[in-house]
Amino acid sequence: MMRNEKCKFIGLTGGIGSGKSTVTEYLKSKGYIVIDADVLAKTVVEPGEKAYFDIVSEFGEVILNNDRSINRKMLGDIIFNDIALRKKLNAIVHPEVRRLMMELLHEFSYHNEVLFADIPLLIESDLMYMFDQVWLVYAPEDICLNRIIERDKVGMEEALLRIRAQMPIDEKKIVSDLIIDNSTDEEALYRQIDQALAFSINK
Repeated sequence: MMRNEKCKFIGLTGGIGSGKSTVTEYLKSKGYIVIDADVLAKTVVEPGEKAYFDIVSEFGEVILNNDRSINRKMLGDIIFNDIALRKKLNAIVHPEVRRLMMELLHEFSYHNEVLFADIPLLIESDLMYMFDQVWLVYAPEDICLNRIIERDKVGMEEALLRIRAQMPIDEKKIVSDLIIDNSTDEEALYRQIDQALAFSINK
């Protein structure tokens, strides 16, 4: 199915602790469809799916639960410190996620003015070409650190490791079409989102 060219595809991304999930929930509350890449990543590895068979072929049946579903924790432990295995897994899963995402975007485009896709690693994965606009949910590193520590009940060192594992958010700002600053309160955040929606739909 071809997309409806009148519908805008917007990629939503951010960094850990930036508050992207708050933006996503607000968009949903306004009636917008937000396709979640993390949800799709779970969908494409369910038993019977292509990625499921490819993963089992690559990593063996040792990663399966008793019900034949993939033990995600075990698989995560296997690839955690092995870059080569992580790349193999990503090479299996990511194309299937992109395929399913584009199918959903095209399908929904005939009934919506704008559609969103929530993709944490949108910029790192070079997926900007898929979207008419890329919105970045931004917050300075010190604020992100405090949010991670409070949310996940971890220490400063662990929070820093999580942030350092990602592309610096200031680098993401350079290549994003629109920045949503989530460094103050929710009222200011929602006001920015409303302004961004008005700008994007009328552009």
